[in-house]
Amino acid sequence: MTRNNIFLSSNKDYLPHSDLIVLFPLLITTLLYLIFNLKQFIMKRTFLCLCFAMFLFSCNNSKTESASTSTDTTAKSTMTDLPYTASYSSNFTDEVSDADLKMVLMTYKDWADGNISNLANSMGDSVYVQFNNGDKFNGTKADLMKIWNKTRDSLSSVTIQMQVWKKLYEPNKKEAAILTWYKEIDTYKTGRVDSAYYHDINGIKDGKINYYDQYKRPAK
Repeated sequence: MTRNNIFLSSNKDYLPHSDLIVLFPLLITTLLYLIFNLKQFIMKRTFLCLCFAMFLFSCNNSKTESASTSTDTTAKSTMTDLPYTASYSSNFTDEVSDADLKMVLMTYKDWADGNISNLANSMGDSVYVQFNNGDKFNGTKADLMKIWNKTRDSLSSVTIQMQVWKKLYEPNKKEAAILTWYKEIDTYKTGRVDSAYYHDINGIKDGKINYYDQYKRPAK
């Protein structure tokens, strides 16, 4: 048998061309149906995954809020169980202006530089002072400057190493203060050197220092 005869005989197994034309729309319709259903399946899977992710996020967020609420509640219950009650106040914020903070810190630089006249500009007309040796002063700025001038004149140099400062404001009393912690090294004209750690309370009113309280611990 020749190759042509084989080819002709095998054509009998194929669908007629007219039948293929009839089946083509059906094939297209079936293909489109499958594609549409596949897209629907993918969209449903994606939607379910998103829902599951949102559920997990919601659960985690709820746990965080619950933990935060629990912490706040514990803190509040602890605060009411303190062994002491502050006689002055325990209700403080840091609502003190940066200008007041700078004004207070400049007084330390003025003291170190020996610029007492500039330091005086930061003091109120009337000042109450508690010195680190237990002495007290309650009088005018001019009288206080006489005391500080005499003390500063006895020193050849002053070095201040500022360590910490803190703004404090008592909203009920409407009182502001700047607290400082620092180390000061004083060299006297006699040659004696005094090195100590200090903690000061600088009370502020109308942009001026009207209260000054100082504590001292000798450095070893």
